[in-house]
Amino acid sequence: MMLETKGLTLHYGGSQILHGIDFAASAGKVTCIMGPNGVGKTSFLRALAGTHPRSGGTVVLDGQTLPPLRAQDMARRGLSVVPQGRMIFPLLTVRENLETAFAVLPRAEHHIPDEVFTLFPILKDFLHRRGGDLSGGQQQQLAIARALIMKPKVLLLDEPTEGIQPSIIQEIGQVLGYLRAKGDMAIILVEQYFEFAYGLADQVYVFRRGAVSLSGAAQSFEKAALRAAVSV
Repeated sequence: MMLETKGLTLHYGGSQILHGIDFAASAGKVTCIMGPNGVGKTSFLRALAGTHPRSGGTVVLDGQTLPPLRAQDMARRGLSVVPQGRMIFPLLTVRENLETAFAVLPRAEHHIPDEVFTLFPILKDFLHRRGGDLSGGQQQQLAIARALIMKPKVLLLDEPTEGIQPSIIQEIGQVLGYLRAKGDMAIILVEQYFEFAYGLADQVYVFRRGAVSLSGAAQSFEKAALRAAVSV
């Protein structure tokens, strides 16, 4: 298992948001976290990424049990995040946005792999354009490319289709399918767009009120029943 949690809890002040999450994601698979808004999906990603410290429970990454770590230390251990809202730097060029990923890499690896431009050819054409001048879909491609430059063992994506035109949603789906087939990273996808998520998912976790209400192999669920479970 590339990433595993046991009994993970998280609080915001006096409010408990996550209640003992047991979760596992394997390399070469897309593990999809589904459920309506406000059930703790993004909070779980923040706890994994180190952007909000977990209150309790264990996190095991590639066989190593980790203490609560800062986001930059989780990134150095191989966990990359494509955050909701993309969070690119609007005044930096596309190249400069991509190069921000170098912060977690040794100096010898400070280069943009050709694979990034194979997956997202539009970025090569727009290297000198400011990030804020890109369309929403192009910014999402930039955010994913930036995360891939960090050479992740685990790739976290939070609502990657939100506000994106259908043609780029399709391209993102193809990229995630390609990354899954490579087999060297676990992909964890939080997604509200049911058809996109269901089409990619190998494993499914349904969150309800900060806890896992349903989990299993995607093909073990009847599609209509799963749709109903995540939309209540």
